[in-house]
Amino acid sequence: MEKTFSGKTADEAVEAGLKELGLTRDDVEIEVLEEGKRGLFRSIPAQVKLTVKEKLTDGQRAVKFLEGLLPLIGSDAVPVLASEDDKIVIELHSDGAKGIIGRRGETIDAIQALAGAVANTGRHEYRRVVVDCGNYREEREETLRHVAEKLAAKAVRLGKRVRLEPMNPYERRIIHSALADSAEVTTKSEGKEPNRYVVITPKNLRQDDRKGKRGGKDRSRRGGKDGRDSRYGGERKRTYEHRELPTESTPESSGTSFNRGSTPGYKKGGFSGFFGTFLGNAADEDDPKNEE
Repeated sequence: MEKTFSGKTADEAVEAGLKELGLTRDDVEIEVLEEGKRGLFRSIPAQVKLTVKEKLTDGQRAVKFLEGLLPLIGSDAVPVLASEDDKIVIELHSDGAKGIIGRRGETIDAIQALAGAVANTGRHEYRRVVVDCGNYREEREETLRHVAEKLAAKAVRLGKRVRLEPMNPYERRIIHSALADSAEVTTKSEGKEPNRYVVITPKNLRQDDRKGKRGGKDRSRRGGKDGRDSRYGGERKRTYEHRELPTESTPESSGTSFNRGSTPGYKKGGFSGFFGTFLGNAADEDDPKNEE
């Protein structure tokens, strides 16, 4: 819908048109046909044409975006809005479905992520967007449900956790949904994007497979059978041989006697540093094992 309005100036013409249509400037496209002129004897009014913008739904906006994106990536696929109820479903019609799907769905998943971002622009509540091609999503969902049930049975049989390969949020949601009502296993997502994965944990988890087991902590502290302590680099704590204290016959010049009598050999200021040698610091001063 488009309509022409006039006024003394272009701004006055625009305001008059918006008031009549009951719209805002964001709702219309404005084209100035005549700026308006004031003459000595006659004035020419300004004229503008207001075109009401087409209001697109979230799904239509995503489809319009894909219509511009797909040719840029060399695809002849045509996006069609299939549904816009509880979720937005867009079908890609193409003769080469494999090319648009990509290896393990990587291409179509990327297209779906972009379409979801466009559809949810300006929204407070997120709407789920699904982009499909050649019934790929349904077949992939069936495959993932089969894999989930098979690995859940394996986890119960072995009594151990089973980790699946990294998946996107959409596929992880399918795994969680497939095992949500299971009485034998639970599921949990771990890791960080884009390598986030699902872990299936059996309720009969074996004791030696539980995290934080006491035996594991004791072994890490005490080491192996030889009694080596990991806190000291796996080696026994070094011991020092016992040395006897000097006897009274030790010469005063050694520095161990403080009886400054007339004993020969004593010289004032002649302390030779015997204590340092006796404590073992001189011989092993570069050995870091002596630092306690």
